[in-house]
Amino acid sequence: MAGQAGGESGDPRAWLAVDETAAAFISRSLDSRPPITLPPPLHRAPLRPGNVVEIAGPSNSGKSHLLLMAAVQCILPKELDGIYFGGLGKSVMYLDLDCRFDVLRLAQILRNRIAEGSAHLRNGDLEKDGTKDEFQCSFENTLFSDCMRRFLYVRCYNSSEFTAALKTVQSQSRSEVLGVSIYFVMIDSIGAFYWIDRASQSVRESKGKSLQSVTETVVHEIRKFLQLQPALVLVTKAPVYAEGTTTANDFNRGSSKYVPEDSTVLRYPRQEEERTLSYREYMPSIWQSFVTHRINLQEEAEVPSVQENKVFSTHTSEWVRPSLKTKEKFSIVDDGVILIS
Repeated sequence: MAGQAGGESGDPRAWLAVDETAAAFISRSLDSRPPITLPPPLHRAPLRPGNVVEIAGPSNSGKSHLLLMAAVQCILPKELDGIYFGGLGKSVMYLDLDCRFDVLRLAQILRNRIAEGSAHLRNGDLEKDGTKDEFQCSFENTLFSDCMRRFLYVRCYNSSEFTAALKTVQSQSRSEVLGVSIYFVMIDSIGAFYWIDRASQSVRESKGKSLQSVTETVVHEIRKFLQLQPALVLVTKAPVYAEGTTTANDFNRGSSKYVPEDSTVLRYPRQEEERTLSYREYMPSIWQSFVTHRINLQEEAEVPSVQENKVFSTHTSEWVRPSLKTKEKFSIVDDGVILIS
């Protein structure tokens, strides 16, 4: 009983004061942070609040789109007026470091999810001219506005603004948004300022700020937030490919000699080894050790759709931390993501 009271009140002393076995403590801890169900292809790995998920892949591989899909899953309610939407009803903090955020795309995905859920709404049948009635339109617009209020957006133009924004996440979490605390923290993309910081490293070091210290500050601020508020951190990262000698921080994508279990490596058939480049892990080691989960994305060839007479880009995903040793193909459509068997 003391553990339940401590969990509800947020008092860590009450939480730890329970006299129980280790197995009971682990079970109670897992129950307090249930697994989070995300849209494909992020659904394969069991994710919980406190995890840091790195979504790595080149441009046009679908990284930002997966963030938007996960954001919609978070801000949608689980159920409203007897209608099941399957969301989490929580708030999202989206930190845009690439300055490529598309609010219209987010709105499109959200409206499609709302329309799909409210399809069986009473008086919601399409009228003779194919339009929705006034009641359903009002319901969907109200829900759309409520969901968008739970989406918090911050655009950063340098590392100083980024670290300041992370401090803002902590203050926002304390005050809560519409009575709902931040549950997802999204960073797109974590390496956006790496080369700028590296080019100005000599100037920064003269002011007592090295490239390593910038990353340490970022990790420290995220850790401090996770201590205050259990949340899922989703981060995108664009990889760097280079030719030349493989060092301790470089992983050759074609050779198993340089493929540790938790590397961000996509395995290719042996006949493709000669024409692939090495993938270089450029983020400092403190960030690499901070990441708990990693998924790699790649863009494949375009595939025509016979039914809709459209051409969709095909993408592949592979979990490398934890290593699931399987690849999945998916396409990005207006409604979100569809898996290709």
